[in-house]
Amino acid sequence: MIQPHDRSAEATRTTAMALIAQYGGDASTIAMLRAAELAAVGDVDGLAQWDEIIAFILLFEEDGPAGPMH
Repeated sequence: MIQPHDRSAEATRTTAMALIAQYGGDASTIAMLRAAELAAVGDVDGLAQWDEIIAFILLFEEDGPAGPMH
């Protein structure tokens, strides 16, 4: 059974991978811009989600196509 946290992790991964597929090496920059937009309007929850997406992208870039191994 999928727990809410699992869905959140899967959504983070799916979003990060979509950004990587679309923007390649610029994916983290695009994600940071989105996070900044959310911070500017005070969306703390949205910012937290995008911070997780950014972290995934950075780990993916660091670890290569195998992605984060945690």
